[in-house]
Amino acid sequence: MADLETRAVELPAGTVEYTDTGGEGPVLVLVHGLAMDGSVWRHVVDELCDQHRVVVPTLPFGSHLGRIRPGADLSPDGMARLLGDFLDALDLTGVTLVQNDVSTGMLLAVSDAPAAARIARLVLASIEAFDNFPPGLPGRSIWLAAKLPGGVSASAQPLRLPLLRRLPVAYGRLTERPVPRAITDGWVRPLLGSKAARRDLTAYLRAARPGRLEQAAAQAGAFDRPVLVVWGAEDRIMPPAHGPRLAALFPDGRYREIADSGTLLAEDQPTAFADAIREFVSGG
Repeated sequence: MADLETRAVELPAGTVEYTDTGGEGPVLVLVHGLAMDGSVWRHVVDELCDQHRVVVPTLPFGSHLGRIRPGADLSPDGMARLLGDFLDALDLTGVTLVQNDVSTGMLLAVSDAPAAARIARLVLASIEAFDNFPPGLPGRSIWLAAKLPGGVSASAQPLRLPLLRRLPVAYGRLTERPVPRAITDGWVRPLLGSKAARRDLTAYLRAARPGRLEQAAAQAGAFDRPVLVVWGAEDRIMPPAHGPRLAALFPDGRYREIADSGTLLAEDQPTAFADAIREFVSGG
């Protein structure tokens, strides 16, 4: 990814770090999933930064360094409000919000939060949806571990060994090809070394409940702006059948499948994913 300075913004919940390419083009906000940070978007940022302002926050999903206040609401809906607070704090308008893996962006878009009005377009890329919660083997494993004292810490310990990060209960099923070690080193370092990061991830997981995504799906019809649902054809975590089903819920929803990709399209097929985003933003 372009060598961008990491910035920080103070929100009601605490400090969130982010990168911002600047520029005058259409604003893209790219949102990552659990146990990873904004670096998952590095190739997509490189593809799009020449024509767009690309903003990438690192949310408190366990791989973050920003300090979140103890007791902050980090439930899935609380995380959506935090994302809305981020858009407000940077005064971002006409945003194309791109969400991968978790449902944070969708929860914000279908909410009555004032910040939802800042979203002009929504891209949902291989996200947890409907009854797929916790999603897949890694999602179920970490969700169950979070119910036990010290469970997230115990689950993170095998990640010290890069080879074990490719296990199905870790990052192995998220991509068709291994994520470079230098990237996953950055993802696991806070999980292994920061009690606060583990606390925040645990808070999110303990507050997440089956059924919430079904409720969000029922609210999708109220979001009347353009929506692009993109799915990895080889996704083993988020059922590919969920993609067209999700797109059909939105009044202006469309669907696109990307071949040879798992959940993390930004890792497996960044050029094809960036092309889909670019075409969508330009009205194609």
